[in-house]
Amino acid sequence: MAIVTGEHYFTAEPGTAARDREISFSVAGHEFTLAAASGVFSAGRLDPGTAVLLRKAPLPDERTEGVLLDLGCGYGPITAVLATVAPRAHVVAVDVNERARALARRNVAALQLDSRVRVTAPDEVEENLLFDQVWSNPPIRVGKEELHSLLLRWLPRLKPDGVAWLVVAKHLGSDSLSAWLVAQGYAVERHASQKGFRILRVTR
Repeated sequence: MAIVTGEHYFTAEPGTAARDREISFSVAGHEFTLAAASGVFSAGRLDPGTAVLLRKAPLPDERTEGVLLDLGCGYGPITAVLATVAPRAHVVAVDVNERARALARRNVAALQLDSRVRVTAPDEVEENLLFDQVWSNPPIRVGKEELHSLLLRWLPRLKPDGVAWLVVAKHLGSDSLSAWLVAQGYAVERHASQKGFRILRVTR
């Protein structure tokens, strides 16, 4: 279970005191140590779902160009990985949580990735900006209605040949979410499963 301290991680302005932490992990031969804090998603460790996503989905590489979206970036683990492994791409990291955004900015600056990463609130993203890839460990616990609204806001902004990679816990409704996405007109492939999580490949 992800650690959510004091308030929901999708709170826009956490009121709890920020207790700083460091989280270390490795992905694709790269070592990362990122700052985290209470009041953000999985503040005590790399979330298991995020770990499965970064391990099982095909990461972009040095040939990848365009704009990648990290939807619900938290303190920035997915953003840090994407910007590191795809040095020719730009990453837009979106989160409603102000504290999470501050941490993500701090982390990408420490990694010297900030010239290619933009950390922003959802409403600050230009409406006409389209994405080559969307990466997300979506906030299932916001409830089905809000989750569907979130995905209907961002998935239509995939480019025609774009792809979204989502990780969803099986016991939190990965199969029902897949069926709902298909009903919305998306093609959904169960790309991989591990440790109770499923990686969904979503295309237009």
